[in-house]
Amino acid sequence: MKEQILKTLETSGKYTLKVAGTMPDSGYSFKPEGAGWNFAELLAHIGYGMYWWTDNFILSRPTEWDQPEDKRNKADLMNYLKEAYTYVEESIKSVSLNDDSVHGFFATIDHITHHRGQAVIFLRCQNIVPPEYTF
Repeated sequence: MKEQILKTLETSGKYTLKVAGTMPDSGYSFKPEGAGWNFAELLAHIGYGMYWWTDNFILSRPTEWDQPEDKRNKADLMNYLKEAYTYVEESIKSVSLNDDSVHGFFATIDHITHHRGQAVIFLRCQNIVPPEYTF
């Protein structure tokens, strides 16, 4: 089971970084009409969520939601996402899987997928073809 979870995480990370990398630097401040976040803020939310979901639901370490305002640029956000994926990976490797940690992992993946889908829409709104979906 752990091997499958880690493979799913690896696939998610590769695709998320492709989506993030496809938007040019200048597009990181883009926000579609009616959207709450711009592209950079959306990616920061994905990364922050990965830490929060992992702490609360994989590591069983209660953590308040307190996402700070984020002003990172593209390169910094790409690194932040890589670090967040590494954190989830190392956390999965460090625990004995049980129903709670497995549920926590898939809740984390669901959150990533939800917001990554929004990021794909941001790309399309800029007439940028998103990377082909991988699974």
